[in-house]
Amino acid sequence: MFKYVLRRLVYIVVVFLVASVLLFALYKSVPGDPARMMLEGNKASMKPEEYEARYQDAVRRLGLDKPVVIQYFTWLFNTIKGDFGYSLTYKMPVRQMIGVPMKNTIMLNVWSLIPVFLITIPLGIATAVRRGSRFDNAVQVITIIGYSLPFFVIALLFIFLFAVKIPIFPISGVQTPALKGTPTRMFLDKLYHMALPLSVMVFTSLGGLTRYVRATMIEALRMDYIRTARAKGLTEKVVIYSHAFRNALIPFITIMTGWFISIFSGSVVIERTFLWNGMGKVIIDALNQQDFAVSLAMVMFYLILSLIGNLLMDLSYGLADPRVKLS
Repeated sequence: MFKYVLRRLVYIVVVFLVASVLLFALYKSVPGDPARMMLEGNKASMKPEEYEARYQDAVRRLGLDKPVVIQYFTWLFNTIKGDFGYSLTYKMPVRQMIGVPMKNTIMLNVWSLIPVFLITIPLGIATAVRRGSRFDNAVQVITIIGYSLPFFVIALLFIFLFAVKIPIFPISGVQTPALKGTPTRMFLDKLYHMALPLSVMVFTSLGGLTRYVRATMIEALRMDYIRTARAKGLTEKVVIYSHAFRNALIPFITIMTGWFISIFSGSVVIERTFLWNGMGKVIIDALNQQDFAVSLAMVMFYLILSLIGNLLMDLSYGLADPRVKLS
């Protein structure tokens, strides 16, 4: 087990280094001079010689006067240390600028995991066991709606129903403006604002994941070992949860890992729709304003998230089914 984890960590490091080289090469190939872009807003108020002096100073501070290889390793080591560079749009370090949005995005996505797990797995198992019943048909109709409609359509429907027609939740924002109080009150207010986008994320995730659990469970329940277990006189509960679901869990882990990574990119649409100050807003603004330091930091974030997700997926296989050898 230890050797396997060590090999996977080495693999992650290699992939990370190769991807970082490609990303840095792409960053350097983009037209534009970061040093000049940094001074663009103050150019009109400076004399030519003053502008040139400040430009040369910006080139030195950004390390653009050094060879490309040195620039790459400097950027890589700074990134590992958490120094993602300087945002030309916000005029501040990237780490300082993305701190709050990253917390908001992680909070929104991690909180969505709880209801998704608590609903999709029992619901998928129940529909598989009661296949063809009215309950199964009703769930299939509801889940296919959530599965087929785009994020933004469901988001607009939820806004219309629960913020306009029945004004239960706020339409947008992370927190009530100018609200002051105890940390508990501030946290509850943020949860209140998070309720609507969270509901949209959960509803859109239920469709595909519930149907996937149902399909894998139906396939598992058809296997010969299930008939053997029933013939031995095992209770239906033991057959379903200890035998069928255990084997259906392997493909479910794969799809859950991909889903977990995708919701961070899918939340871009949710964050823009609900004006949630998260990573989605940051990355869209960075691309629109050609803030390459921020864009590069965001891509590195998704890269690391994908690598960690795949490592956890491989480790989960062995935990779900001891027959799966980690080798």
